[in-house]
Amino acid sequence: MHNKYIVSLDQGTTSSRCIIFDHNARIISSAQLEFSQIFPKAGWIEHNPDEIFSSQLNVMFQALANAKLSYEDIAAIGITNQRETTVIWDKETGRPIYNAIVWQCRRTSKRINEIVSEGLGSYIQETTGLIPDAYFSATKIEWILDNVDGARELAEQGRLLFGTIDTWLMWKLSNGTIHATDYTNASRTMLFNIHTLEWDKTLLETFNIPREILPKVQPSGSLFGYVDSSIFINNADVKIPICGVAGDQQSALFGQCCFLSGMAKNTYGTGCFLLMNTGHKAIKSKNGLITTIAATSDDNIDYALEGSVFIAGAAIKWLRDELRIIDNPAETEALANSVKDTCGMVIVPSFTGMGAPYWNQDARGTVFGLTRGTSKAHFVRATLESLAYQTYDVITAMEKDSGITLSNLHVDGGASNNNFLMQFQSDILDAVVSRPSNTETTALGAAFLAGLNIGYWKDKAELINLQNNSTTFTPNDTKEHVDKLLKHWHKAVKASIAWADDK
Repeated sequence: MHNKYIVSLDQGTTSSRCIIFDHNARIISSAQLEFSQIFPKAGWIEHNPDEIFSSQLNVMFQALANAKLSYEDIAAIGITNQRETTVIWDKETGRPIYNAIVWQCRRTSKRINEIVSEGLGSYIQETTGLIPDAYFSATKIEWILDNVDGARELAEQGRLLFGTIDTWLMWKLSNGTIHATDYTNASRTMLFNIHTLEWDKTLLETFNIPREILPKVQPSGSLFGYVDSSIFINNADVKIPICGVAGDQQSALFGQCCFLSGMAKNTYGTGCFLLMNTGHKAIKSKNGLITTIAATSDDNIDYALEGSVFIAGAAIKWLRDELRIIDNPAETEALANSVKDTCGMVIVPSFTGMGAPYWNQDARGTVFGLTRGTSKAHFVRATLESLAYQTYDVITAMEKDSGITLSNLHVDGGASNNNFLMQFQSDILDAVVSRPSNTETTALGAAFLAGLNIGYWKDKAELINLQNNSTTFTPNDTKEHVDKLLKHWHKAVKASIAWADDK
């Protein structure tokens, strides 16, 4: 088996990727393809589910071709995915009845306000570990059923199926024989009881969602089924198991080998997501965090505290695509280092509302401290610094909830390769920041889960040995200066929230 490879399908918010790992957890091939972002109205974000699947299939074929591998060389497939994004399809035709509503979409914010005003906020947090927000899947499902012609009727006829992106991919890869998800993705729907590990009847009734459309829920490291031979060119007669599935952030936590209570990671992706493993204990947050289920390789349930920052790498794309300040994100490190500070400028990139610990759905991006001397380098530096500040706020809340002072933050994701940002993050946190040699930990987590399930890797100790190499950043700034920077940041956040509240 060690002569074979683990294929990790990493379906993200802006692109689909496939990364192939060998037994030493080395990347031997990869492929990536961006897909369309659809913006029907201000604050609405959608994806085409068929385009997502075709892009994911194409990159898998491309990665295999790049490495000159055949289907027989695949030991197993792991899947990691953008969470909360909602797809509903007709199981008889196999066609989605509406575009996928993306996790960033704010169209159901008003509905969330209604739910909170009805007094259901506490029940939702107690049951699902989540703070009511349009971010999660429940109100997206409800919106599709209520707003797509004939959807309710089809649901009553038993024709419709719901899934987050992992479920959609497995259903398509298996030619309709798998309708399942894992505990991590289920825990992001705002419909799943994370204590009893069941879909919650009260919440299904609240959102008028039929139980029949929901997938079966399994541990992250378990056998979900097999890829159908019709997927392969020439209908290759191979039996490839799908046996590792996790939402992207829980997958990254597993890929970083944060297996013990108190270990934490931050992924700098489209958003910025920090998770701390809390072991078998589900800690209810009093500081604006959410409680979620961590990925595990067996039936034992671990929990995690999570803080979600909605805009991180997306802010860098904003610099590139809308402001056209940069041509490539790789330019940002040199530009940030070309100026000694931001010249008093602070950017609060709350383009789609504020996540943890503020949870303000109406907040929008703001820029403070502009002067005639403000340059594009200042814009770039202020944007990068905003990622570190937002991370600081989440970690501060996490330390209060857990009682643990974080001394080492494991990092991954695209922006973690920016040395300026990682050093600034270490300075702001007054903690060591550790970046693994392989920063593709989201895809690696799914591969680890799949590999453990089939015995490709023996145990977690073997995985830890594979992830030992890392680059560390240590604090190199004075407390007085850091406190001054944080004071300006929090002043800007307060003003940004005031702007939203004044609408």
